Amino acid sequence: MEPRPDEQELLERARAGDLDAFNVLVEHYQTTVFNLCLRMLRTPQSAEDATQETFISAYRNLGSFRGGSFRSWLYRIAGNASYDELRRQKARPTVRLDQPGEDGEAQIDPPSSEASLDERAQQSEVRRVLQNALGRLPDDQRLAIILCDVQGLDYAEIAVVMKCSLGTVKSRINRARGKLRILLLAEGGELLPDRFRQSGEDK
Repeated sequence: MEPRPDEQELLERARAGDLDAFNVLVEHYQTTVFNLCLRMLRTPQSAEDATQETFISAYRNLGSFRGGSFRSWLYRIAGNASYDELRRQKARPTVRLDQPGEDGEAQIDPPSSEASLDERAQQSEVRRVLQNALGRLPDDQRLAIILCDVQGLDYAEIAVVMKCSLGTVKSRINRARGKLRILLLAEGGELLPDRFRQSGEDK
């Protein structure tokens, strides 16, 4: 069996017009891009549309990618596609705020396989309330906290994705966590996971 080409080789082949090479990159990143769009847009159909637009745009603009992190570049396109879809949704605001996570999706607070029924129910409620609360954040704060606490990017890479300073990233995440804290407390209890109680130390 031939070894799988590395990402740089795939990118070079894709830039030369090799669609099969680009499809390998799509297969590698499609789940994480979809999950990012789903957290931003809250409905699978909208997330699928934004994901498709992300990869179409990425393929068309491969010539403008000058190196660095391909993941960061791709997430920036996905964020912009999500913003575009959110603007379109303002004319048709029919999104669901309680959309459950898709199979294989990185959860904000995944249930433990050893949890009791009561613990699982509480964890499910945490996810539902968090998703609801995420939908009430400003778009830039929602994207920042999704990239940080769902996708697991560090602050420096988030700054690249969002094309802003490190200080702006920290501010957006801190403000988002503060708003999430208030929204969850308003639900009648301290449901907030520990990571959202922190004041935003460097990652």
